[in-house]
Amino acid sequence: MQTRACDSLFQTQLALPGRRAGKVRDLYSLPAEQGAPRMLLVATDRISAFDVVMPTPIPGKGRLLTTISAGWFGLIRRANLVGDHVLSLDVPVCGGIDPAQRDALEGRTMVCRAAQVVPIECVARGYLAGSGWSEYCAAQQVCGVPLPRGLRQCERLPEPIFTPATKAAEGHDENISFARAAAVVGSSLMERLRDLTLRIYSLAAEHALACGLILADTKFEFGFELAPDGRPTDRLLLVDEVLTPDSSRYWPLDGYEAGHDQQSFDKQFLRNWLLELVASGRWDKTPPGPEIPAEVVDGTAARYREALTRLFGSRSPADLLRR
Repeated sequence: MQTRACDSLFQTQLALPGRRAGKVRDLYSLPAEQGAPRMLLVATDRISAFDVVMPTPIPGKGRLLTTISAGWFGLIRRANLVGDHVLSLDVPVCGGIDPAQRDALEGRTMVCRAAQVVPIECVARGYLAGSGWSEYCAAQQVCGVPLPRGLRQCERLPEPIFTPATKAAEGHDENISFARAAAVVGSSLMERLRDLTLRIYSLAAEHALACGLILADTKFEFGFELAPDGRPTDRLLLVDEVLTPDSSRYWPLDGYEAGHDQQSFDKQFLRNWLLELVASGRWDKTPPGPEIPAEVVDGTAARYREALTRLFGSRSPADLLRR
């Protein structure tokens, strides 16, 4: 287990099989329970931008992400929209985790049903921002979805749209059309994913608005639960994180005004600093990322904490997850 100062966890090296490292999460295989395969997801304090993992952690970010995900998983469960992969938020008791590691893992772990992940990012957009704004300026559409003329940056769309993307193991995800996504995984599944994505987005956007936040866009991942023999079943699950500031744009409702970038409670604060480096020729959006100065680290962490407080207050992750 490698940590950095200020209660920060940059990466893990647990004595568990099947280790994989994503941009933020470390994944491990756990012993099966009642024959069902399980995974351990650990939310580290890594942060990525422009699909590059930065060398500087954001202390405490993994715990914030886990708590926010727990809140949203609980809300989605209570709405009975779709099943999810979360079995427990407790650090598992097993031979691959020694007592000295448990404190560092506390509040960062999800014990999950193993699933075969659908290789499509399911993106819902309610406002015109980010890569969607760039596509609109170039072609008056986003991922093949035509939009009205004259929309402004960050303007609310007439209705939320579904804009899939490829799920890249390395490098940049790519926005694609619905037809292209359907060619990868099938039309029937994509229609189901589109419906679920927009329904979850609408539920989350309504909750966020009641908390004084605009949920501009977000992305979800889905997968099929694995059977004891390791083969995928037909049970579709919402997997990975959900509706965190890592995967979503949150803007304060107070002061929102279309036509320009918005203040945000997500990692746009970091992106803006990085874009200044790009504009000055000090970084080109390729690895390695630059070290992040303390004021940007602190500012990013503060925005994540504010998002959690506004959305779910100070309730515990276990309480938030409860049906």
